[in-house]
Amino acid sequence: MNRQELVNLIKEKQSYLCVGLDTDIQKIPKHLLSHADPVFAFNKAIIDATKDLCVAYKINTAFYESMGIRGWESLQRTVEYIPSGIFTIADAKRGDIGNTSTQYAKTFFDTYKFDSVTVAPYMGKDSVLPFLQFPEKWTILLGLTSNEGSQDFQLQQAGDELLYEKVMKAAMEWGTPDNLMFVVGATQSAQLAHIRKMVPNHFFLVPGVGAQGGSLQEISTHAMNKDCGLLVNASRAIIYAGNGEDFAVDARNAALQYQQEMATYLNQAAVSL
Repeated sequence: MNRQELVNLIKEKQSYLCVGLDTDIQKIPKHLLSHADPVFAFNKAIIDATKDLCVAYKINTAFYESMGIRGWESLQRTVEYIPSGIFTIADAKRGDIGNTSTQYAKTFFDTYKFDSVTVAPYMGKDSVLPFLQFPEKWTILLGLTSNEGSQDFQLQQAGDELLYEKVMKAAMEWGTPDNLMFVVGATQSAQLAHIRKMVPNHFFLVPGVGAQGGSLQEISTHAMNKDCGLLVNASRAIIYAGNGEDFAVDARNAALQYQQEMATYLNQAAVSL
């Protein structure tokens, strides 16, 4: 999916919602455990309930990798089930030396057909560039994350800048707004306006709303650009909104609340889509 297609999708759906399919088999409704593939059965129901309200699905691969081959099979079924035209994110946080990164990129772009993959930039330029070589695929680089440990490195002074600022500025030279996004945590609201000024044109993937307490209003106010420029992820707050046989209805209602709020912010900002 290219940038204009993503922007058009946001305009069409009046939404910049990303639903995180971080599916934990220990947390899904018990009645699904009788299915041959309980994780896929759960994901299928969530997708059916939310596909008209979101523009992206994010699959955190750790929840699938931990189950071995069965997990990878669930992941593949899930990606193949997501309707064409909805943006897909492999939240894999890969990052290694160049030839290994090339294989990671092939895994998620060629084998599993994701539109994008999250990448950790700690090893530098040559670990990121292989992901950027795939046309109409996206690299989503960790910028400033929401976890407590972001204080350990990202928010430390590195010369006359904070380390995350140095990383994001360098990465802007490696990719373009057409193939590079940044992860910016929702709970880092104090920095959002500054980061948007520093990185005016790139899309941000923003996790941390819902269960982690991030404010959709603050994100939208401080980080939206002329193309919206946001994919706001909610995982647990949507997929575990209910735990009974009607869990998908509860998930839809939760997603609808996000979508309606997003539509309000898009209209208030008069975004030039």
